[in-house]
Amino acid sequence: MPVTFTEKQEEAFLSLDHLWLKFRTARALQQEHFKPQLLYAHGLIVVRQGEGHITLDLSTHRLYPEAVRFVSPGQTIGFSQEPRTKLEAYLITFDVQWDEDVAEDRHTFPLQGEVGIKGNNMLIQLTDHLCSCSRSEMALERFRGQAYFQELMSWILHHTRHEGKYDSRAAMDRTRSYMASHYTESITIEQLARMAEISPKYYVSLFKKTYGKTAIDYLTEVRVNRAKQLMLQEGVRLKDIAYQVGYNDEFYFSRMFKKEVGVSPTVYLKNRRQKIVAYSATVLGQLLALKIMPYAAPLHPKWTAYYYTRYRHDIPLHLSGYRFNEDWEANVDVLEQAQMDCIISTDQLQPLEKERLTRLAPVHVVPLYEHHWRDQLMAIAGIVGASEEASVWLERYNHKLQLVRERLHEVLQGETVLIVSLFNDRFFLFPSIGMRDVFTDLALEAPTGAAAYGSNQCISLEELTLLDADHILLNIRQESVTLNHWEHLRTTEVWQDVKAVRRGRVYQISSDPWREYSAHAIERMVQEVYERLCENRT
Repeated sequence: MPVTFTEKQEEAFLSLDHLWLKFRTARALQQEHFKPQLLYAHGLIVVRQGEGHITLDLSTHRLYPEAVRFVSPGQTIGFSQEPRTKLEAYLITFDVQWDEDVAEDRHTFPLQGEVGIKGNNMLIQLTDHLCSCSRSEMALERFRGQAYFQELMSWILHHTRHEGKYDSRAAMDRTRSYMASHYTESITIEQLARMAEISPKYYVSLFKKTYGKTAIDYLTEVRVNRAKQLMLQEGVRLKDIAYQVGYNDEFYFSRMFKKEVGVSPTVYLKNRRQKIVAYSATVLGQLLALKIMPYAAPLHPKWTAYYYTRYRHDIPLHLSGYRFNEDWEANVDVLEQAQMDCIISTDQLQPLEKERLTRLAPVHVVPLYEHHWRDQLMAIAGIVGASEEASVWLERYNHKLQLVRERLHEVLQGETVLIVSLFNDRFFLFPSIGMRDVFTDLALEAPTGAAAYGSNQCISLEELTLLDADHILLNIRQESVTLNHWEHLRTTEVWQDVKAVRRGRVYQISSDPWREYSAHAIERMVQEVYERLCENRT
């Protein structure tokens, strides 16, 4: 049966006559690819099975087999999967080029965002062929991938669902939007179910399946985030805030707030009295250990993903966290419009940058690498008047460290461990100071001969194999060159011959927190070592 298109779609497809597409890479997404990464080319996400979500810069969208999603270059993407289901998906990257005689304002790729599809058996088959060609060591086979890619794009164009998204998804989106704009009102599940035109029981199940949380949890999240914004105002009363976000009972509001945030509204307000600027992620990590939420801090969905995800609603002023403050001039411009009590920074400031900051508020500089993170924590605690809190945190951390160290000794029984980072096509041993400190604090044992290489030294894969480590904590830098090299490397015989690989004891670790040097990051590293090496071991 011939495919029919609307006039608007036919007009968009006419642009294909002036469009050149070049296939780059295709890979099945593994768990290590789920962390936020910057996309340098056009991208296509294809779901084989399961459900999950993709985070594009500041927004989150659902992934499911009945739709593909197109992503533009320059976007930061990250993935997550639904509880109790495994997301199996592909990421295909490609380049787009237009004929020189095409007007600038017509340079719009005809497929954008989510595209519904009818059936996906052939889609998966073509994508499998693409992945196979992309991994091949034969140039002719890689070239063959260009033909499969063109066929894949043609298939998507011919099998697009023109009736739009499924009604169930549209219904869920409607009710979620209603909660986001009517959170001050009394909202019930029965009311939302009527809007979605389904039973309350099915609505509860479908909302949780669609968004990964219950409708009530989502409504609470909306209300609490709005309450945090209201708390920034001077002289506010908790009773008034509770009423403004939809709670008639101040005490019930306090309970819900503490459940969502971890501290009571009173404590949260107390921590808001000082308007402190955390001028780097490291300073932010130290302040969070002291339970102090800064007024401004660098937040970015890739470069400071953990802090962005958890604290973007708590921190009023978002500074750029892109590539370790390369955007410092823009950050200073933002701070010039605000009123602050003080700015806390590491010593990685340019002279002009420091001079401009000093004009805005008192600047406290804490050396990043000259002093141990514990000393940095105490120094920052002294600046903000939280020395007692720092001592309590360190005491609690030392107790946890001792318990994890004892458990590691019991489980490993002398087995050796390495922390390695892959960047481009090279391996580096213990590349960050935080990695080295955690390794020492946990009394982990490195293989014989590892000390001869020194910290952050580049080693070959053959040398890594000869070290014969029992366990490897592997950090794969999330950028295209490294990921493409890793995709090829993991299938080679020399990698499969590494002892830890053969035993299934290579554990993926992310740059966040392993490349940050703060109390908060160090504690997360210790917890991750425990989870990777101790849990599920008898």
